[in-house]
Amino acid sequence: MAARCLVRGSINVDEFFQVKDIVRPGETISSDHLVKRPGGKGANQAVALAHAGAIVDLIGAVGQDGIWVRDELKEAGVVVEGVSVDEESTGRAIIQVTELGENSIVLYKGANYVSLPPHAIHPNTTHILLQNEIPLPATIEYLARGSSSKISTIFNPSPMPTPEELRVFPWHQLTWLIVNSGEALDLCKALRLEVPQTCASASAVDVAKPLLSRLSSHMPTTNLVCTLAADGVLAQFTLLGESVPVHLPAAKLQGTTRDTTGAGDCFAGYMVAGLMRLKGQKATAADYVSVLKRCTQAAGMCVEKRGALASIPLGADVDVRLNQL
Repeated sequence: MAARCLVRGSINVDEFFQVKDIVRPGETISSDHLVKRPGGKGANQAVALAHAGAIVDLIGAVGQDGIWVRDELKEAGVVVEGVSVDEESTGRAIIQVTELGENSIVLYKGANYVSLPPHAIHPNTTHILLQNEIPLPATIEYLARGSSSKISTIFNPSPMPTPEELRVFPWHQLTWLIVNSGEALDLCKALRLEVPQTCASASAVDVAKPLLSRLSSHMPTTNLVCTLAADGVLAQFTLLGESVPVHLPAAKLQGTTRDTTGAGDCFAGYMVAGLMRLKGQKATAADYVSVLKRCTQAAGMCVEKRGALASIPLGADVDVRLNQL
């Protein structure tokens, strides 16, 4: 039977406002365009997994106003039997997107914070992917269930939990951690790890390397992946006993559209889909680098289109682009 991934995460209605510049405090601006699309980190990552070729079960909740979102997720290939319909309204993301593709996001929790009974984990589940747009106790519950069942667990702590929550988080139950460079720095500070001083001219890679080293010392059994936007990705595979981070450059972009919304979720979903393909194999560092190359390419293609969930590329298209390199 085929491997499956369980995603316990958020489901939103994303409202995109096209703006010239991100609004400043006390300022009123006009938007040139408004569009509503399915979104939420859980939904985005689940669709990325499905587009990458994986079987994915999404656990979450929407309101009556979000049933259309659940329907679109199903059309995208996500198994949505675990998506409940609640009296609370569906979660919202108010997203400003500039002409240059930068974004600013305001979240409303809505049904994402509804208490859900524990959902049965399919016996073929090999990976559980978690984020932080749902109550943290729910995340920790599924992390514990996965760890106790020898299921690989992946956590993308965005938005970041509080320093107090991070200090008591069960890192020993986590197989993979995905953060960006800012989150890596915040996590080091929250865990009271020494943050090395770097010169202003240091590259993003040189800044991130000591952060991963500090985090690895705190969570020695967790594999670390740090995304660096235009500077690529840095990874440290502790399951192979690797002590030196591996750096991959970012994908080369095509076209003129640049919208970073959802690129991190696209990366996470494609990464987990790649890990699922390696499950049960005697994987090497080269195998994991190949996984990262594919998800880096997918994230780059995501940036080339507007939107979050709608911009996640199909696996076949990603592979065509990779074969052209």
